[in-house]
Amino acid sequence: MNTPILLNLTTRPEPYPPHVRERLELDAKEIITRYPHPRSALLPLLHLVQAEEGYVTGTGIDFCADHLDLTGAEVTAVATFYSMYRRTPTGDYHVGVCTNTLCAVLGGDAIYEALRQHLGVSHGETTPDGAITLEHIECNAACDYAPVMMVNWEFFDNQTPESAIAITDALQAGHQVRPTRGAPLCTFRETARILAGFPDERPGALDGAPGAPTLAGLEVADQDSTGDQR
Repeated sequence: MNTPILLNLTTRPEPYPPHVRERLELDAKEIITRYPHPRSALLPLLHLVQAEEGYVTGTGIDFCADHLDLTGAEVTAVATFYSMYRRTPTGDYHVGVCTNTLCAVLGGDAIYEALRQHLGVSHGETTPDGAITLEHIECNAACDYAPVMMVNWEFFDNQTPESAIAITDALQAGHQVRPTRGAPLCTFRETARILAGFPDERPGALDGAPGAPTLAGLEVADQDSTGDQR
């Protein structure tokens, strides 16, 4: 006797309410006109819909597909390929602890474990107050400041378990927190809108210069090229 195959089919996502869709369509039009081919606007458009609900929903995928003449499967393939696009609800602050090799051996694993116990959530989960989503993530491209933690993709360098806990406590308390470099933090949804290509109006958003650890290798290479050996 053959075992029947059961298909679990989901219903089509509900579209955005008219007033939300109208607002998003104006933003989407502005984004799409920046590109010679509409489908090239998919990545910023995914950030746009992520800014609306805090993650990329089925409704957001349909919205992108409709405006770029793509299928839902094509949009989903991109949204699930890049880890910056969230597929589950995300807190106001996405806290990512680098646990790649260098950060891990310098304390990244200990930082992640301390936050996991302190916040009471594991990888990809959000605190009950909706403030923080915790993840251990791959290289943040800041090995010169390891161990590194990022909050909404802003850098917090040379962290310890104690300093990381203090940061998350301040975020949950509603305090203004400034990263090691860059502008004061904004929410995850606000960050997604900036990544969609809209102006970052935070004071100091374009300030900053590379620090000594970043320039150390360049200085050594320059010394070698000029014959100035220490």
